[in-house]
Amino acid sequence: MTAPKELRTPRLLLRSIQRQDIPAIVRLAGTREIAATTLNIPHPYAVKDARVFLSKANKNFRSGSSVIFAVSIPSGRALCGAVGLNIKEAHGHAELGYWIGLPFWGKGYATEAARAVVEFGFETLRLHRIFAHYFAGNTASKRVLEKIGMRREGRSREHIKKWDRFIDIESYGMLVEDLRAGK
Repeated sequence: MTAPKELRTPRLLLRSIQRQDIPAIVRLAGTREIAATTLNIPHPYAVKDARVFLSKANKNFRSGSSVIFAVSIPSGRALCGAVGLNIKEAHGHAELGYWIGLPFWGKGYATEAARAVVEFGFETLRLHRIFAHYFAGNTASKRVLEKIGMRREGRSREHIKKWDRFIDIESYGMLVEDLRAGK
């Protein structure tokens, strides 16, 4: 179990990731385009990688340090990505992370899923702050974070090393008051 309950949006079902999702995770997260925009997804991505991911997600959910939802289409529950929060309860904050498989890009699913998980984080988990980072140049992630109400907080120059190249990261965040003000 990677999430405590299902969340529904107008077009999506956010649910716990299950073992039967592994083939879809490998197929979707395994593309170079996904790996190129995420820190922890390797390329190539094998079944073993998906099993390790699911095992860690289950363990981290049980310990209260994360919640990860499968982003799926309600009819058939087909997986199209994942979205979650890495929680630091002592500080009342969490880091938002997400990926959407290439065949589902450009449909607004990342924004819809991220918005639902941010609301869940503030309203159900009672977090004070949620933040996110993206690799500089990833304008799709920038738009997602802006659409859900996050504000740019800065840039860390050459902060991440991915595929033997240093990459700047952009930081965005919001407080629970920002969510309340936007509703």
